[in-house]
Amino acid sequence: MKMIVGLGNPGKEYEKTRHNAGFWVVDSLADKFGVTTWKDQYNASISEFRLGGEKILLVKPQTYMNLSGEAVQPLMHFYKLDLDDLLVIYDDLDLPTGTVRIRKNGSSGGQKGMTSIIQRLNEDDFPRIRMGIGRPPAGWTVANYVTSQPTEEEVEKFKVAVSFAMQGVELFITDGIQKAMNEVHRKEKKKNEEKTSEEE
Repeated sequence: MKMIVGLGNPGKEYEKTRHNAGFWVVDSLADKFGVTTWKDQYNASISEFRLGGEKILLVKPQTYMNLSGEAVQPLMHFYKLDLDDLLVIYDDLDLPTGTVRIRKNGSSGGQKGMTSIIQRLNEDDFPRIRMGIGRPPAGWTVANYVTSQPTEEEVEKFKVAVSFAMQGVELFITDGIQKAMNEVHRKEKKKNEEKTSEEE
């Protein structure tokens, strides 16, 4: 079994905000694989599907971002999963809007949902997908920025990013995290090269 966790905040008022990039990817995966039934378990909304003969658990913590670990750790324990079976998807201020980066492990980088998960697991050695949302404009606080909706231009960038992230998730499930990193980063590089060529 693999557990795919998208981070975000519950509730209609947050669903289209930058902080919910992780939820966007999980919801898009659910749509692609025909997932329609969700249940509440350990402070999370969860659902299941199968890919490549393996059961996949989709998870959206309902604790609000800063307490995400309170949902993830009990689920990991209940399903007896190893750290290698966990993949967390979340928004990252330190990456340009629409950028996708996959890592095998590492610190939270100050992202509070990831900080909560790492603290509850007492480990940071698990795969993650970072969804770039860029830095706040001048005069904006981080809190206001991450809980605001992206511009129309940013929405188009996020659509591409969600597509890349979904590919990363599927490759993680079927071929492992290294293949996911290689393929998605290669496609990101090609996309950026094509954009640079168009601008010249």
